[in-house]
Amino acid sequence: METRNAPPQEYESDDDSYEVLDLTEYARRHHWWNRVFGHSSGPMVEKYSVATQIVMGGVSGWCAGFLFQKVGKLAAAAVGGGFLLLQIASHSGYVPIGWKRVEKDVNKAKRQIKKRANKAAPEINNIIEEATEFVKQNIVKSSGFVGGVLLGLAS
Repeated sequence: METRNAPPQEYESDDDSYEVLDLTEYARRHHWWNRVFGHSSGPMVEKYSVATQIVMGGVSGWCAGFLFQKVGKLAAAAVGGGFLLLQIASHSGYVPIGWKRVEKDVNKAKRQIKKRANKAAPEINNIIEEATEFVKQNIVKSSGFVGGVLLGLAS
């Protein structure tokens, strides 16, 4: 059986003309990072459609949630594994642990944290107010981000 290559068909369209876009040149000319995240960029609502904002928020949220999940699992495994090894070493007699001293140090750390938390309250309130204002101005993107974080944590 003989195979012949058919000549390429050319599709002509009188109405449509397409322009080839060089993405590297486009990226050089349009500083998208400054437009999206810059201080003078204005509200997102004016620049992107609702669907685009939701997708941008969802993708960035998913990435954050996924990374948070992986880092959280790694940290939990490291802390839990270290504690487990410490307990085994303690019960085997390799490492003596003064539990009264540990309890005293933990209580001291609690008191210090409470003092620092009371001092930092005005700064935290300022950060919360700024975050609330950002969420109000970019509600669509923020809701997409929250949904993405939840999906990232679940995956």
